[in-house]
Amino acid sequence: MGFSEDPELQPFLLGLFLSMYLVTLLGNLLIILAVTSDSHLHTPMYFFLCSLSLADMGFISTTVSKMVVDILTHSTAMSYAGCLTQMSLFLLFGCMDDLLLTVMAYDRFVAICHPLHYQVIMNPCHCNILVSLSFMASLLDALVHSLVVLQIMCFKDLDISSFFCDPSLLLILTCSDTLSSDIVIYLVGIIYGLLPMSGILFSYYKIVSSILRVPSPGGRYKAFSTCGSHLTVVCLFYGTGLGVYFSSTFSGSAGEGALASLVYTMVTPMLNPFIYSLRNRDIKRAMHTLLKKTVSF
Repeated sequence: MGFSEDPELQPFLLGLFLSMYLVTLLGNLLIILAVTSDSHLHTPMYFFLCSLSLADMGFISTTVSKMVVDILTHSTAMSYAGCLTQMSLFLLFGCMDDLLLTVMAYDRFVAICHPLHYQVIMNPCHCNILVSLSFMASLLDALVHSLVVLQIMCFKDLDISSFFCDPSLLLILTCSDTLSSDIVIYLVGIIYGLLPMSGILFSYYKIVSSILRVPSPGGRYKAFSTCGSHLTVVCLFYGTGLGVYFSSTFSGSAGEGALASLVYTMVTPMLNPFIYSLRNRDIKRAMHTLLKKTVSF
């Protein structure tokens, strides 16, 4: 159904969404270029950050690019195959965000709680395995949802009260027995939602316990500062995600649900590069060096 059917709002929405999309792509691309161009940033933490930036770029491209085309063409129609593809990519990149944030929490846990073993535990091979497992698990999540939706044979000329093929909205359109689908979705939600969140909370419990045992205030501040950006992104990601869930559960307004989804799918990926760049001296220094090299050419 799109974000709004008001024709007077279409030029404003087009400019707003297109500018947010371009800012997100540029911000995440700058982080990737800054990290890859600076050898001092070739560490596990920044390797995971680059992976998160790639996932954010895919996440926002899945929804916003189609919405921009819809506004330009004045048509929000989508084929069944196109809707299924968008839903699968949305789940793939969204789950990648979730799992990579968990991996980054584990990286901070090892760095602070086991600093002497950090280089051995977080070696390049181990880091590649963690990112590969995150991708495979995300792919499995998208596949499970797709198989559930493929069993629903009633999709024809239906309206979805959102600006993209939201999985939660697709699953309630079924006209068959939903018990088996609900069981699968709840299990997937526990595995990909509750377990990663529990892992992050446990990691930060151990991190805080370890930091509080540091005798000097300067050492405690330095340890906390390495986790500040990641913790901010985690709060933003899960906060907006829970906001979408509760708005769709307790609110009868399609507009409120679409607005919550907008924050979750667009604002969060756009703010991530700013959070990491503004709170991280190494990233700011690498970006400054990169821009100087670019201008000199």
